[in-house]
Amino acid sequence: MAMYHFKNKKNTKQVSVYKILLLSVMLIFTQNMFASFILLPMDDVTQTNHLKAYGITFWSLQQGNKAKWLLNYEGGSFLLEDNEATRNECKIRGVTFEIISDTQAETILKEISSPSKNMEAIDLEKAPKIAVYSPKDKMPWDDAVTMVLTYAEIPFDVVYDTEVLEEKLLLYEWLHLHHEDFTGQFGKFYGAYRTAPWYIEQKNDAEELAKKLGFSKVSQEKLEVAKKIRDFVIGGGFMFAMCSATDSFDIALAAEGVDICEVMFDGDPSEINYQQKIDYNKTFAFKDFTLVRNPMEYEFSSIDMTRKRQSIKRTSDYFSLQEYSAKWDPIPTMLCQNHTQLIKGFMGQTTSFNRLAIKSSVLIMGENKTNKEARYIHGVKGKGMFTFYGGHDPEDYQHRVGDAKTELDLHPNSPGYRLILNNVLFPAAKKKKQKT
Repeated sequence: MAMYHFKNKKNTKQVSVYKILLLSVMLIFTQNMFASFILLPMDDVTQTNHLKAYGITFWSLQQGNKAKWLLNYEGGSFLLEDNEATRNECKIRGVTFEIISDTQAETILKEISSPSKNMEAIDLEKAPKIAVYSPKDKMPWDDAVTMVLTYAEIPFDVVYDTEVLEEKLLLYEWLHLHHEDFTGQFGKFYGAYRTAPWYIEQKNDAEELAKKLGFSKVSQEKLEVAKKIRDFVIGGGFMFAMCSATDSFDIALAAEGVDICEVMFDGDPSEINYQQKIDYNKTFAFKDFTLVRNPMEYEFSSIDMTRKRQSIKRTSDYFSLQEYSAKWDPIPTMLCQNHTQLIKGFMGQTTSFNRLAIKSSVLIMGENKTNKEARYIHGVKGKGMFTFYGGHDPEDYQHRVGDAKTELDLHPNSPGYRLILNNVLFPAAKKKKQKT
């Protein structure tokens, strides 16, 4: 009887072990069945803070999590791995999010994959390392990219001429060009601000830096910087520029070896007939432009359309985004993700680009068709890519020197600022083979 009782206890223990194993398997199976994801909707109704949603996605990638960019789905939504830390970040930053099940996520992805839907799910692999090319002491006005990166809580490093010439760009995947003048004409502010203390100080600082770096002229030093940035892009980097950094960058490259600066900028006269010596083959985006020779005029060339916009009223100043095939043209589709196709216009030293001055290889992603001007363009250079965005500040129509900075807390859903952040996140996308 005792022996029988001992065997029964042993069997009972075995049954208990089996039950525990079975429960563990069922628990794992149940967890997989109900695995969840975080959906950041990016439509115009649901999302309370579009700009910070990019920051959440960037942060999640930094934590080693997986993410998908759902192109043309609810305004270009993001699908993130679900965890408590990401949920908390969304709550802290005021970003609208939804917890969806694995089944719901599969349904969304199945809808996106349908050939009848102009949608695509892009895998985001790794948060790119970001650099902003900007003077260390900044200008007396603000830079939209620096502001929105700070607001979205996306980390970046500030680099300038010294770092660029020391090949420090090799440490980064993405580079923004602050509203710079790469031609050595100090922004062409001479006519209006040549007696202003800030202008005099800025000019002196630039000349001292050029001398320190071994150049006799600022124009020569800026050209060398532009060439290093050109090489960064050709080698596979992503470059984003706004306002005067767009056309002045191309002008500097095209005028290599040619003195286009007047005596008040570099101490000697410009070359005679320098227009005929411009080499458009060296530029990224522009061709056949005419340089503005008058040093008193606040303009670089015929690329910019600022002074050809007299007929456009502020209340009707908009530009439209092009629509692309998400499955066949995912790159411009990513760069144009938004909750509206119509973007408010805004001014800058370089407000927009003359369509006739844009190379045929460059995509015009945003334009004001009424005035035949391009506002947002993209192209390929070597192994890398570049995007030029006309204007100074998407939420400040006509920003002037000394004006107060834009408070992005008042514009958390800005479509114009979303275009900047599309470019910031774009390098994180998994590279796919071209279908054509």
